[in-house]
Amino acid sequence: MSGPAGTLWLVPNTLDFGTEGIPPDLQEVLPLGVIRTAARLGHWVVENARTTRAFLKRVDAVVPLAQPLQAISIVELPRAHKGPARSAAADLTPLLAPAGQGHDLGLMSEAGMPAVADPGAALVQAAHARGIRVVALPGPSALLLAVAASGLNGQSFAFVGYLPVDAAERAARIRELEARSRRDGQTQLVIETPYRNAALLGALLAHLEPGTRLSVGCGLTLPSGFTRTDAVRGWQARPTTLPGDVPVVFSLLAA
Repeated sequence: MSGPAGTLWLVPNTLDFGTEGIPPDLQEVLPLGVIRTAARLGHWVVENARTTRAFLKRVDAVVPLAQPLQAISIVELPRAHKGPARSAAADLTPLLAPAGQGHDLGLMSEAGMPAVADPGAALVQAAHARGIRVVALPGPSALLLAVAASGLNGQSFAFVGYLPVDAAERAARIRELEARSRRDGQTQLVIETPYRNAALLGALLAHLEPGTRLSVGCGLTLPSGFTRTDAVRGWQARPTTLPGDVPVVFSLLAA
């Protein structure tokens, strides 16, 4: 690497991608300093290029972009680095070429904080290996917002990702997580593809013990968003219908 390298900026995205209705004002969700940083970046590595372009249009409405959107380089992470089965074998070094040439580079997820429950972590690892400065900017993280609003144990928690789709495997995994939570006093966080929200809630209520506390953080940062925490028996007595097009974080803490 010749000359001073650029910085890899981890730019948080909003949590409203793909939801219906008018999204909240960008300045209600992100600090102005983050918006200013995003506005000046001319090189991006992202999970989804379409999402990033939509985000930059919102940025431009607050702080004009330093160059036309069409002139900004937006490169998607390789497919192998997307989804639960992503491989760590792909060489991501070429994606860091702009930073090696002295340009600052942005990293963005489809929603929320890049590199947290996100394939961008592999690019961050590659940046550290090359001695490239990495800076994470403040912004929404659905997982931390869910923990904070749940009232469950925020001193010890674990994000375990998606549960199996197969009903028997999912039931076994739910019981395993409940046992771990009971043993360690640790909050367990899981997520699901939005159209399966109702199915996952039903499975949790069917297989968790009545006294286990379950929290649902639905549409966090959205005007219609809410968090509800109750014992499983309370959820069963007072059912809640979850939307099939809004992200949800499910958190459980066994008694």
